[in-house]
Amino acid sequence: MPVEPPFSQGPVAVEASAPAYRWYHKAFALAFIVFCLESGLFLLLFPWSEYWDLNYFASVAPEWRDFWGNAYLRGAVSGLGMLNLYVSLSEIFRLRRFSRTP
Repeated sequence: MPVEPPFSQGPVAVEASAPAYRWYHKAFALAFIVFCLESGLFLLLFPWSEYWDLNYFASVAPEWRDFWGNAYLRGAVSGLGMLNLYVSLSEIFRLRRFSRTP
């Protein structure tokens, strides 16, 4: 009885099908974009407004007033806002994935 070696047929091509996106995928993507855009704009602009010193956290520990008013801390918070804006803009450009036809 002849024995055939395993895997004698060679490589088999497998087709990758495009994922099927449903309405809730699109709705979640839009909600994520809006959330990142709004939080990014808030974090970018709020540290430089006059309300920054009037919030609750600034009044909890008066000895932290110098730290709270430091321009480096405000810049770091604004940097987080810019990061959120970058994420929202990159997700806007990724919305094209929903328009692909299979």
